[in-house]
Amino acid sequence: MKKSELRRLVAEYKEIKIKLLKLNSNTLNEKLKQLEHRYYHETGSMLKKDFEEIT
Repeated sequence: MKKSELRRLVAEYKEIKIKLLKLNSNTLNEKLKQLEHRYYHETGSMLKKDFEEIT
C-alpha cells in the first residue's frame, strides 16, 4: 500500500470518527472496524495507537 493510500485511509478514519460522535450508527461502527482491520493488515500496527501518537 502506498503512503498516499495510507493517508487517505487515516483521513477516512478521522471523518468517520467525527460522524460517529454526532450520530451513533451501526454502519459507521462497522466501517470503522473495517478500516482498522485494513490498516492493521497493511502496516502490522494498530490504527488507534498510531493515530494517538500522531495527534
